[in-house]
Amino acid sequence: MDFDFKLPELARPESKRPRRVAEAVKNELNLLLRRSVSDPRLAGAVLSRVEVSADLKTAKLFVRAERPEERERVMAGAKKARGFFRSHLASVLNLRHTPEILLAYDDVAEEAERVELLLSALERERRTRE
Repeated sequence: MDFDFKLPELARPESKRPRRVAEAVKNELNLLLRRSVSDPRLAGAVLSRVEVSADLKTAKLFVRAERPEERERVMAGAKKARGFFRSHLASVLNLRHTPEILLAYDDVAEEAERVELLLSALERERRTRE
């Protein structure tokens, strides 16, 4: 007889702490981007979301630019400022270990716009056929 130890009743409930830490990191870094960053490459940067690992050792920051053509410039500035972000989080957040910062470009808005354009093109094509 085999037992399935992955039953929901036996599983440990997912902690809400990574979500709370992610929200705190996002709020602090968005304030930092608006107030204290002097790098002109980060002028149009927006932190759209943050994902923190369950052990709170890594934080993945999803950065996007206000204009899509500034993508490379914003990512270069964010990569340069990673240490500054981490040291700011260490001084502000009350955590035993400051999470390592990983960066990713958030292209969800651009993809949504592209899908919207495709859907509207299909709708126009359907109307011309009728």
